[in-house]
Order: sequence, then structure tokens, then C-alpha cells
Amino acid sequence: MADALEGARHEPHGAHLGTRLNWLRAAVLGANDGVVSTAGLVVGVAGATEDRGALLTAGLAGLLAGSMSMAAGEYVSVSTQRDSEQAALDVERRELREQPAAELDELTDLLAERGLSPRVAREAAVQLTERDALRAHARVELDINPDALANPWHAAVASFLAFTVGALLPLLAIVLPPSSVRLPITVCSVLAALALTGWWSARLGAALAPRAMLRNVGGGALAMAITYAVGSLLGAAGV
Repeated sequence: MADALEGARHEPHGAHLGTRLNWLRAAVLGANDGVVSTAGLVVGVAGATEDRGALLTAGLAGLLAGSMSMAAGEYVSVSTQRDSEQAALDVERRELREQPAAELDELTDLLAERGLSPRVAREAAVQLTERDALRAHARVELDINPDALANPWHAAVASFLAFTVGALLPLLAIVLPPSSVRLPITVCSVLAALALTGWWSARLGAALAPRAMLRNVGGGALAMAITYAVGSLLGAAGV
């Protein structure tokens, strides 16, 4: 019995840890997106003109548009997730009020499916129900921690900041150095940053770091090459 209850208590910890890792992974990917999209924009403009003011304007516009878009998208996405979680909890709350015996049987079956014997599963279900029936069903049945529902404002702010931090690197790299070296400095700094975010995302996902780094660097290099080529063609055409 003690082991069963201990396992039930430990499960939310794992779910909570997984949530934190997902937030961290989202932050890394948001920063990566800021690096790639802003680098592609400013390198493309650099292919058309060497005017520092034009580069700064384009970079700032891309930074603000991208960060606001990321924040708005994350807010809508996480709001939808939170609404779904809250709706599921409301349904569970009503079922516990209207048919407590059936819900107790359901919790017993769910615990038994996790490897407990029928007798121990029943005893654990009874004790968990007596302690907090809604929390027990939320965690075991719905895999939801009612004390840590997703916060859309936190997600929006985190996405905004992550994208902004990532976007600042290529923006500063393209406007601060002299015109003769700004492009190679930007390309090198962006590729280094992409290698770092690729390594970190691979570490979070327990994947092979070299493959993730190569994929990240290759994608960023391709994006900059294409935008630079387009910018050069447009600049040569006088557009």
C-alpha cells in the first residue's frame, strides 16, 4: 500500500519535470527561430544595400514582428490547451459528484493497469479518493496537474523574450561592424549560435548532438544564402 501511494505521489513530479523541460525546449527553439529569421532578413537586405540605416530598420522590424507573432501564437495555443484542461477537470468534477462509485471503480482499474494487484489498487484508490478525489483522477486518469495548469501569459512572455534574444545577435552583428566585414561576422556568429542551440536542443531531447547541430547550421546557412542571393539580384536590378 505504501508503495502504491508513493508511486501515485511521484507521478506528478515526473509530469511536472516534463512540463519544465518542454518550456525550456520551447525557449531554445524560440531563440533559434529568432536567430534564423532575423539573420535571413538582414543578410537579404545586406545583399541589396550597405546602408546601415536600412539594415537597422529591417532588422528591428523583423525582430518586433517576429517576437510579437511568437507571443501571440503561443498565447492562443496555450490558452486553448488551458481551456481544454479546465474543461476536462470540470467534467471530472461533475462525474465525481454524480457517480462517485463508478469513478472509484474507474480509478481502481487505472491503478491496476499500472501494475498494482486488484486488492492494492482498490485500497490505493479509496485512500486517494478520500484525500482528494479530483486531484487523484486528474493525475492518474487525465495526466493533468490541477495545481500547475498552463499559463498563456507566461508562455507569451517567454516566447517574446526568447525570440528577441535570438534576433538581437544577427541584428547587432550586421549593424555594428564596418561594412567591409559585417557580412562574414554576421554569418559566422549566426552559425555559431545555431550550432549552440542545436547542441542544447539535442541535449534536452537526449538525441545525438552532432546530427542536430549539423541540421541546424545547414538550415540556417541555406536560409542566409538564399536571402542574400535574392537581395543581391534585387539590388543589382535597382529594385
